[in-house]
Amino acid sequence: MKKRYAIVGLGHRSQMFSSAILGPYKDTAELVGLCDVNQTRMDYYNGQFVRNFDIPAVPTYKAEDFAKMLREQKVDTVIVTTVDRTHHEYIIPAMEMGCDVLTEKPMTIDAEKCQAILDAQKRTGKKLTVTFNYRYSPHASKVKELLMNGAIGDVISVHFEWTLDTAHGADYFRRWHRDKNNSGGLMVHKSTHHFDLINWWLDSEPETVFGMGQLAFYGRANAEQRGQSNTYARVHGTPEAANDPFALHLDKKPQLKSLYLQAEHEDGYIRDQGVFSDGITAEDDMAVMVRYKNGATMTYHLTAYSPWEGLRVMFNGTGGRLELSWVESAYNANENDSAPIAGVGDYELIDYSTHPEVVLRPHWHKPMKMKFNWEAGGHGGGDARLLNDLFGSPPPDPLKRAAGHRDGAMSILTGIAANRAFASGQPVQVATLVQF
Repeated sequence: MKKRYAIVGLGHRSQMFSSAILGPYKDTAELVGLCDVNQTRMDYYNGQFVRNFDIPAVPTYKAEDFAKMLREQKVDTVIVTTVDRTHHEYIIPAMEMGCDVLTEKPMTIDAEKCQAILDAQKRTGKKLTVTFNYRYSPHASKVKELLMNGAIGDVISVHFEWTLDTAHGADYFRRWHRDKNNSGGLMVHKSTHHFDLINWWLDSEPETVFGMGQLAFYGRANAEQRGQSNTYARVHGTPEAANDPFALHLDKKPQLKSLYLQAEHEDGYIRDQGVFSDGITAEDDMAVMVRYKNGATMTYHLTAYSPWEGLRVMFNGTGGRLELSWVESAYNANENDSAPIAGVGDYELIDYSTHPEVVLRPHWHKPMKMKFNWEAGGHGGGDARLLNDLFGSPPPDPLKRAAGHRDGAMSILTGIAANRAFASGQPVQVATLVQF
């Protein structure tokens, strides 16, 4: 018997789930309802479904009719891909009406909403899954396997650096994420991915968190201080945005044009805001220190305005060191790419591999570059494996990659604690934030 799914929140992120249900998992799953604040977006996706999957249009419901959808369509599982600050508005009622829930990360954005979700899960006993796709990527899984097998003994410390480039990183400052009230800032919206990986890799949970964060690159004040003039409010209809490498031109991207530009008249959501305009409250440069329950410590840094995108993670243990590095994108090109850079002198270009590398450096042994089956695809090849875990018949998994409500909570609590430390200048005890 097919499981009946409904999706609430029909932004760009939802299509990974709808395409899986209507495509490779159509024999075990059925999409029976769409719910959003914006009818135009739901109609756009229905048009895609009818053309690409040869199915009738899926019933649509406005956000205020969410409960009606669950009743009428006899939904088994709700998939939540709405704006982060509203996740709890759908997770909690869905569980109370007898549905299991799959939610995009982050589970929610603050301690109060997190507590409400945890209480509802305990009260209803329903299953809440947080879709942490990075756990499923081959390189992340290889790191987990090595640490589980004691390749470097007990982990004592971790350094984790993640850089978002001026394409991906800037996009968080064009969208609703720029307002920290919507997203919890990048500490919650983005870093929850990274904090979850550390919790999973270490098989531990955060205990004490301290951090400092700032808006140092984006925003009007920073641009004006550097003498920039590209401080327009939005791109569409702004002639001076034509040659700005930070501009997103919705009218030149058919899907974004349909989902957002042509849907503005319904909800007023502007998808192409200027990254150097007013109204940004999220930080773009963040440093965090964490002590875990098992005694390990982590230093973490997220940069959202880097020329390259990728990560570096180093584990120091009693038996050696483990290193993960991945250059997802070496640089972003624009019309000034060939312009000379003053004061550089002689140089040669770097030929970066786009494949992650895992290097093991045991005590008393030569370094070893580990082999694993790298695959292209979303989130380093993790999306396909996650979707099979959600909708297919997953094989036994000794790495325990599936993430439940406690995993979802512990991942965001590091970021929530960091946000409180940003504001107070004091370390935060995670145990004071919520009760399980």
